[in-house]
Amino acid sequence: MEFLRTPDERFANLPGYPFAPHYVQVDDSEGGSLRMHYLDEGPAGAPVVLMLHGEPSWSYLYRKMIPIVTAAGYRVIAPDLIGFGKSDKPTQRTDYTYQRHVDWVRSLLRQLALKDMTLVCQDWGGLIGLRLAGEHPDWFARVVAANTMLPTGDHHPGEAFLKWQAFSQKTPVFGVGFIVMGGCATPMAPEVIAAYDAPFPDESYKEGARQFPLLVPVTPEDPAAPANRAAWETLMKFDKPFLCAFSDKDPITAKAAPVLQKLIPGCAGQPHTTIENGGHFLQEDQGEKLAEVVVAFIRG
Repeated sequence: MEFLRTPDERFANLPGYPFAPHYVQVDDSEGGSLRMHYLDEGPAGAPVVLMLHGEPSWSYLYRKMIPIVTAAGYRVIAPDLIGFGKSDKPTQRTDYTYQRHVDWVRSLLRQLALKDMTLVCQDWGGLIGLRLAGEHPDWFARVVAANTMLPTGDHHPGEAFLKWQAFSQKTPVFGVGFIVMGGCATPMAPEVIAAYDAPFPDESYKEGARQFPLLVPVTPEDPAAPANRAAWETLMKFDKPFLCAFSDKDPITAKAAPVLQKLIPGCAGQPHTTIENGGHFLQEDQGEKLAEVVVAFIRG
């Protein structure tokens, strides 16, 4: 599998991102391997909080949350999905599949021998993380779902998502920083926009970002639908603590929280919250608030 690797100098002096890089090699399923980047912050032996980003962001999205969670005594693992951040970026659209994304994150978790994790997931972080929670429920102690869902293609995805999907395929320049800004409820400084653009020197690095919207199951016949349905069979028996912490200004996932709360037993009796003045990327808008919710949930 051919891939590109973003030069390290692209990540120099990013605002609010002083974290040391860590890497593992994951199987590309074609006889080679890809380098996957992750952050590992906080006490080595502390309970693990796994933070999974979505589309088209990277671990930079969690920079406001990580110091608060580690200061509370927890270890944060925040990977960059393959195709994003400091991770390798396969060059062909067909290199990216839902199953491969799940397998790549699964490989990371196995190599780090992580257990009893608190999963914090948003956007595609949930499509991957909730799938893994369904396939490996024993790996997770609790889940925080923020602006995400595990779709099976059996229900209409909503007009807002379909508009985003169409835009992602038609726009000649996939402006990652401006896309993130468009999904926020609060202004973003130019240097922050540039930080979201940093992993992508030009359009050739964005094949994974371009492909992600097409990988969301929107029909019952989608290749990922059977595996997601199987994961749901487990999630509908998942009785460990499960918290919905959605924002108040996200048209794409607004209807998902009630569904999760209805179907997942672990949601019962939990302090589900709506975080005010947060868009789709609530970690960017209200990262400190979400971090406080996560810490309180773990301690509670």
